[in-house]
Amino acid sequence: VRVLWTRHSSYLVPVPSNVLRLSLRMEEQQLVNLELLCQQLYESTDVNTRNEAEKALMGFTESPDSLPQCQIVLERSQSPYALLLAASTLTKLVTCSTSNLSLHDRLQLRNYCLQYLGNRLRLAPFVTQALVQLVARITKHGWFDLDKKFVFRDILDEVGKFLRGSVDHCVIGVQLLHQVVMEMNIAESMKSLAKHRKVATSFRDECLFDLFNLSLSLLRQINVADKSQLTLISWLIKLACACLSFDFIGTSTDESADDLTTVQIPTLWRSSFLRSNTTQLFFDLFHSLPSEQAAMCITFLIQMASVRRSLFTNTERHNFLSQIVKGVRSILETPQELSDPQCYHEFCRLLMRLKSNYQLGELMKVEDYPQLVELVAKLTVSSLQSWQFSANSIHYLLGFWRRLVASVPYITSGDSHLLNTYVPEITKAYVNSRLDSVELTIRDNMENQLEDSVMVAQQLDQLAVIGRCEYSKTCQLLLNVFDQTAASFQDLLLQGPTQELAIRECQLSWLVYIIGSVLGGKASYSEGDDYDVLDGQLVCRVLQLMALTDTHLPQHGSEFLDLAFLYFFEQFRIVYIGDVIQRTSQVYQTLSKQLGLNDESMILNLFITKIVTNLKYWSSNRTITLKTLQLFNDLAVGYSSVRKLVRLESVQFILEHHTPENFPFLSITHSVMDPKCRTSFYSAISRLLLVELGEDEERFERFISPLTVCVQHLETMMTAKQAVNQDEIKRTLISLCRDLRGIVLAFNGKICYMMIFEWIYPRFTTIMLEALGIWFHDPQVTTPLFKLMAELVVNRSQRLQFDVTSPNGVLLFREASKTIACYGERILAINDIPPHQLYNMKLKGISLCFNMLKAALSGNYVNFGVFRLYNDDALDKALKTFVKLLISIPLKSLLDYPKISQAYYGLLEVLTQDHMDFISSLEPEVFIYILSSISEGLSALVPIVCTGCCCTLDHILTYLFKKLTKSKAASTTSSMSPSHSTPFLRIVELRPDILQQMLSSLMNIVMFENCRHQWSMSRPLLGLILLNEEYFQELRERYVQMQPPEKQPAMAVCFGNLMNSIERNLLPRNRDNFTKNLSVFRRDINSSLKDLTLVPTVPSGNNAEMMV
Repeated sequence: VRVLWTRHSSYLVPVPSNVLRLSLRMEEQQLVNLELLCQQLYESTDVNTRNEAEKALMGFTESPDSLPQCQIVLERSQSPYALLLAASTLTKLVTCSTSNLSLHDRLQLRNYCLQYLGNRLRLAPFVTQALVQLVARITKHGWFDLDKKFVFRDILDEVGKFLRGSVDHCVIGVQLLHQVVMEMNIAESMKSLAKHRKVATSFRDECLFDLFNLSLSLLRQINVADKSQLTLISWLIKLACACLSFDFIGTSTDESADDLTTVQIPTLWRSSFLRSNTTQLFFDLFHSLPSEQAAMCITFLIQMASVRRSLFTNTERHNFLSQIVKGVRSILETPQELSDPQCYHEFCRLLMRLKSNYQLGELMKVEDYPQLVELVAKLTVSSLQSWQFSANSIHYLLGFWRRLVASVPYITSGDSHLLNTYVPEITKAYVNSRLDSVELTIRDNMENQLEDSVMVAQQLDQLAVIGRCEYSKTCQLLLNVFDQTAASFQDLLLQGPTQELAIRECQLSWLVYIIGSVLGGKASYSEGDDYDVLDGQLVCRVLQLMALTDTHLPQHGSEFLDLAFLYFFEQFRIVYIGDVIQRTSQVYQTLSKQLGLNDESMILNLFITKIVTNLKYWSSNRTITLKTLQLFNDLAVGYSSVRKLVRLESVQFILEHHTPENFPFLSITHSVMDPKCRTSFYSAISRLLLVELGEDEERFERFISPLTVCVQHLETMMTAKQAVNQDEIKRTLISLCRDLRGIVLAFNGKICYMMIFEWIYPRFTTIMLEALGIWFHDPQVTTPLFKLMAELVVNRSQRLQFDVTSPNGVLLFREASKTIACYGERILAINDIPPHQLYNMKLKGISLCFNMLKAALSGNYVNFGVFRLYNDDALDKALKTFVKLLISIPLKSLLDYPKISQAYYGLLEVLTQDHMDFISSLEPEVFIYILSSISEGLSALVPIVCTGCCCTLDHILTYLFKKLTKSKAASTTSSMSPSHSTPFLRIVELRPDILQQMLSSLMNIVMFENCRHQWSMSRPLLGLILLNEEYFQELRERYVQMQPPEKQPAMAVCFGNLMNSIERNLLPRNRDNFTKNLSVFRRDINSSLKDLTLVPTVPSGNNAEMMV
């Protein structure tokens, strides 16, 4: 083969002769076309143009000659977008598990990219980043590639050439190191989590500490006054942060939960953290650098403050904390340095992380603690007053104070924490700032903060604890402000809607929210009756305001205010309504004196009145309707409160008059057609009905009569000869399904379930089946219909215990079977479903059918042998439809959508447990598909999927083991060899590699991964070993031989102990013994491999591809 060599300084990049031909074919015009397509892809604002460009470029990115073509583009193109496409394509090529790139190819490609970066320092930033990522990806995937030495571990030496060059070269070098650290910390680029953790662990132990020290050393040497080196400083700080943000122990923490993160620094790193100059270095850099780099310094300090406590002794921890507090104080004393929003935000995060990792008692022992608390209090008050500047940072400041206040009960009474001095000022500043912000937002037509429900909820959670510090001062403040604002509101209410009225409404909304918050804070404190009196006064103010606003609802209402009332009611319910609440609370005494509300029943009546009022006047507001129904549901759950509710006239009215005339949101033409509304409402009133229903069928008929009328109307429309409004039929059907599902959800007793079942079957089930045949393609119809049927067949609380003379169990399963078969037959006839509609139009309905079939098969209310005995094909139809639906789903789609994967694996577990005869009779391609899906599911991160696959595989192996055992026993007593009649047994005989692959995968998981489901995996593992004894011995020898010579005897002993006292059967006792042995085996293996850096032999490619 002729080879053209392109010389690049110290690197020689081989270009085969076919590349030369390609380069000749890629004429200048073709390159121009490629550049134009790239420009359209990345710059065009037209969606169709971008889609067309993407399709056209697919041929380039997926070409078998993509490697040489990308090199040609990198050499000849001047378009940054074309260069980005080439770099991205190469990264995809390197990452792909089916790529045929050799070790030599990847090494040459890495060297080429390094030389390319070194020669072209003026590339567009995104091109440089793409090439840097390519180098990092090659390094990670080749970390354990061996050719006399680990060839890709010399990346530090290669990058060292950049660090010895110009400033621009140093920037590229540090950027490369930063990207390598980031790449090593990301698991997504590798299919095997075990290999990722091995690579990350090896990199952590060999390189990470050196990189961390390198970044610190260069930062100490650099001249911060030199503006030309700011970019280099930025990348050095990023590198140091990346080192501290590394997932040291494989916990994969949630980055959004930044208040709970602990940096698990290895003990060997202690020296860098005991030196005070490390912390002081970044505080000095913060004071010296521009705001962008200063913010990065604080980000680094956040990680420093999060270092695990056990890294230090008590004295060392005190000294380390003193250094950080001293530095924080120095920043607080020069607040002008926090004028940049990003610096300010990061500093607020630092404060909260400081308290998250250290106790209040430890902070109080620091010399600078009094000054720290005083300065942070001033900062907090100033921030609250300047709420526009610090809107996103207030959460962290409030979190800091919340944690301080929550720690007060653990402080000795003699110690002075100073919180009683400063916290009331913060509470006052928060209240006043919320009221002041309202006027500005409304007058200047700005975004109202009350519209951000997430932000409001977060702040109220913090305030619930903060407000309880010096609670008497908090209550007095709220009472004074509330009385003044409410009086002004009452006067303005008589004048009609004005801007001033809107301001007072929003201010009162904030006050009601805050009152509800501090009221809910009582749940965390055990306080005396004096505070209950204060709570009672606050509650009276809110209830009086609600009575005033409700009288004006027909003319004028405030969404913000009514949402605040609902929040207040929820907090009051949690604290003062329930089975364990003392009825002698001073709150009730105060309510009795001022409002005449003498007991809990009267309070509950007030709740229900407000709920009915909201559902009547706010039915067009989705948010208020949902929150109102949520409160209604919460009230309908308590044992004692629900019995008091049933006695109320308002509740009896709801039970007998749940019609669109009284509750407009129940109308099929209403604008709020949220499925949660109807189902939630009927679930709540059904629970109330059950309290006194018993066997009273007449009362049930009165309750269900509004729905009976709807069914009659629906029957009339569907049987009418003349043309009817199809949309009206659909809306009526959807509404009925949602309403009935709410009722069935609540009817968990045998007697009440029979009432609703006899009402639904056969009248409404016939309508459902007919509608499914018409609108099978419409998920708006099929989803509520399937959910209702799935709920009907669920044997919750053993409610489906039919009498011995009743055929209802068989009839119910027949209806489920008809539903599944009807849908399956029609949906499979639809071809060419657009990819973006695949889930809604097909996969969602299939997942609901799987859930329905699982519930029906596992309910234990049907003897399925009866169907075959009497030639009833209901069971066969359901199972065959399941198979047809299953094979119509690509395996990738099955795993990509969590809902359908969980439904499928749950159903498969039931089928393999009770219907293995059916599974064993499936066609070979179907059975291989199922085994492939099980193999993929064994390594799933979702626990229910992984454990379900283990159980499923265990059922299959147990069935197979029994069949083969009987077959062998029969062959010893007969001269004729037994015939394996089932396709299942023939597949196992012809394709033993399927089970062998699973055995290898499970052994890798147990030995080398963080096996969270060890017990579940032990069950199928024993069956796999017994069915593949020879292969297990080969696997055993392979694992032993891959260890260093000094480790091999220990590994052999571990495997010997694994099968110690294990018999050749799958009886429960033998399984338990193997589970115990496996636990010891895993512990010993982990101990033996602690110092190893070798990776287990992981088969290339995915398991599904190897089985097909």
